[in-house]
Amino acid sequence: MSELVAGVDIATANVRVQVHDPAGAVVAAASRPLPQPERPGGGRSEQDAGTWWPAVRDCLAECTAALGSRAAEITALAISATSGTVVLVDGAAEPVGPALMYDDRRAEDEARTAARVGADRWQRTGITPSAGSGLARIGWLARHLPDDAVQVCHTPDLVAWKLTGHPVAADSSHALKSGYDAVAGEWAPEVFDALAVPERLLPAVVRPTSVLGVVSGAAAEQTGLPVGCAVRAGMTDGCAGQLACGAVDVGQFVTVIGTTLVLKGVSKELVHDPAGAVYSHLHPDGVWLPGGAANIGGSALSDVDPAELSGLDAAALERGPSTVVQYPLRGEGERFPFLAPDAARFLLGVPEDDVDEYRSRLEGVAYCERLALERLADLGAPASGPVRTAGGGARSAAWCSIRASVLNTEVIRVLGAGTALGAALLAASGSTYPDLSSAAAAMVPEGERIEPTAAEVARLDEGYRGFLDELRSRGWV
Repeated sequence: MSELVAGVDIATANVRVQVHDPAGAVVAAASRPLPQPERPGGGRSEQDAGTWWPAVRDCLAECTAALGSRAAEITALAISATSGTVVLVDGAAEPVGPALMYDDRRAEDEARTAARVGADRWQRTGITPSAGSGLARIGWLARHLPDDAVQVCHTPDLVAWKLTGHPVAADSSHALKSGYDAVAGEWAPEVFDALAVPERLLPAVVRPTSVLGVVSGAAAEQTGLPVGCAVRAGMTDGCAGQLACGAVDVGQFVTVIGTTLVLKGVSKELVHDPAGAVYSHLHPDGVWLPGGAANIGGSALSDVDPAELSGLDAAALERGPSTVVQYPLRGEGERFPFLAPDAARFLLGVPEDDVDEYRSRLEGVAYCERLALERLADLGAPASGPVRTAGGGARSAAWCSIRASVLNTEVIRVLGAGTALGAALLAASGSTYPDLSSAAAAMVPEGERIEPTAAEVARLDEGYRGFLDELRSRGWV
């Protein structure tokens, strides 16, 4: 088996392309910077979308040049990007204005209209429009529509159009928060009518891994990709990161600890969360990817000198469970695993010293992770087997050990996981491998298994119960 696949990751600050062989090994990689979004105030966050294609094109060209004759073995690629970023384009897929980024919040009026008009639909799908949703931004763009605009594109739609030479369908993952009803398999017509969004602006929508088209002769000349290379529908960066950790089958869950804590998994049925903290993407095979993103996470350590982290980790692991309970939130407000706009840090007790206080932060984030898993189980999506993990927090073996003991289950560190690998898995599904499960089994790194520390489980369970009691007393759960 000699086929290669490429994963394209278009993040906020850069583009990264990785070419993988059938065993998952990276055989070529390249990256290019993107301009920082401009945030002039008023909730605006914009980026020059005209920089996306040149960055992707140049990354692909660098990879194919490095591969030489092996570049002809690239059979498919898929693209992942930030969720909710949208831009208007003309008939040549050229932006006719700046992209409205995932954190642009100018469209508050449109969000209120969308939430009200589609209330019954959103109750069924579990997606609640907000000023931070792509749907609200599309409504805002429709009110400021240039004459030469022919379509709304998510980031991958624009790049795939450039690769194939024709307009392409959006994938259901990037379209999810843009007004696409993944349960009914349609855009929400009553909502777009209320927002006065012309139907012609909306692309068709397909499931991830569907073939959107093939690389054209013109794009092949610019990138070095072979003509006819399949361009498959991708997923958002959060979903691609989940897949890259190997959480692709029902019951598998992954926690990514970066600045925030993001927990995602796979369930057979759509998860309905009356509180609105959990939402679900559609899996390529028709099952669901429930999860949510917290405000707590690695930011809990943001005031710690990076040079001191390894020493504190070692001391915290040796010390054992903290004598205090802490919810180490930076800032105000929480969105997952509970919704509490007034949530704020709390510390129960007086730490013995800096190590004791530091350890309580690590435990506090782990308590939130446990609550998230329990919340999902209560909603009908229980985890089965170990919890996979990635992100900056997963680089700390000490923190992973504490988390395993709080969860009382094995934690698997998958340090080689990344969004570009997730995109490559989607490219391989239906190309190199018959489906996503077999692609992940062959291409995802094995991971390091970390067991709970049996002597600490009971004390940490007691700490967790105290943590829950405090959340209840404050009315957050």
